[in-house]
Amino acid sequence: MVTIPNLSKKNTIPDQPASERVTGENLPRHLAIIMDGNGRWAKERNLSRIEGHRAGAESVRVIVRSCRKIGIPVLTLYAFSKENWQRPSREIQALWRLLSKYLKSELGEMMENSIRLNAIGDIQELPKRVHRLLVDTMEKTGANRDMILNLALSYSGRSEIVRAAQKLAVTCLAKELQPAEIDEVIFANNLYTADMPDPDLLIRTSGEQRISNFLLWQMAYTELYVSPVYWPDFREPELMEALADYQRRERRFGKTGEQKGKEV
Repeated sequence: MVTIPNLSKKNTIPDQPASERVTGENLPRHLAIIMDGNGRWAKERNLSRIEGHRAGAESVRVIVRSCRKIGIPVLTLYAFSKENWQRPSREIQALWRLLSKYLKSELGEMMENSIRLNAIGDIQELPKRVHRLLVDTMEKTGANRDMILNLALSYSGRSEIVRAAQKLAVTCLAKELQPAEIDEVIFANNLYTADMPDPDLLIRTSGEQRISNFLLWQMAYTELYVSPVYWPDFREPELMEALADYQRRERRFGKTGEQKGKEV
């Protein structure tokens, strides 16, 4: 299980207007981001889509560092969906090169900052050399405890749910579990995100308003925030704006505001 740090108000992010300051209290335990807009960012600048992905990789570095700095325990980035395999092969190969470069260049920082890398998705579908590097990086960072960085690679929310159902079916056929015993907790424990809190906040960049087959089970009560900013331009100020918006919200989980008030 990931350890949730106990932060105080003195960890307020500096240099922000008072109305937009993000405190160490009521931060998302799990932040998920759909990193969208690399291609459109590049097109508007008469650049190739690959250049857009390269610029987006720098935003990944910035946002991971920012989340670690303010104490968000789990960050999940939607890096490559199953549907993305339909893209031109040249673009896909460039994405794997960028991933490999990122893993090599950021390993030292992940170790220094106690960040554990984790991958969710059908990672066996990745090119062998990329898969080996990914697994090696996960093993090297496996003992880190201060933050989990999930990369969703060859990921599909529907496929994840089917995979969990298949695992439970095998368990039932082996008579290790009765179908009637399956509840939400048992089902969740068979997902990629077992032992992690569900996302409290989902950020999607570029203005698109859909969840694109991402963490479908886990986002039952996730707060949604859509930023008009393309991912390559999404940096710490934009992240702070999203977090400040999240901290102003009242999360009721099906209860009334009065009921939640009594729980405080």
